[in-house]
Amino acid sequence: MPPADGREDEKQAAARQAVDILHEIATILNCHLDRRALSVCISMVEQGVNPEALANVVQYLRREAQKVNFANQASASNQ
Repeated sequence: MPPADGREDEKQAAARQAVDILHEIATILNCHLDRRALSVCISMVEQGVNPEALANVVQYLRREAQKVNFANQASASNQ
């Protein structure tokens, strides 16, 4: 029987591979999620968060971030 460390390494390698594959899919679909954000989203879904609700929150946060960036740019150009 392999040591417990070997199983943990295998689990981490499998998780890393899954994130890599999902990141490639997200890139193809133009989701604009980096590996870290994608990993957080995956963890949240694994913990029971509704994926559709999570997608809506991500979209909402992006829109709000764009508004803040636009306001900051407008403010900087007025100074």
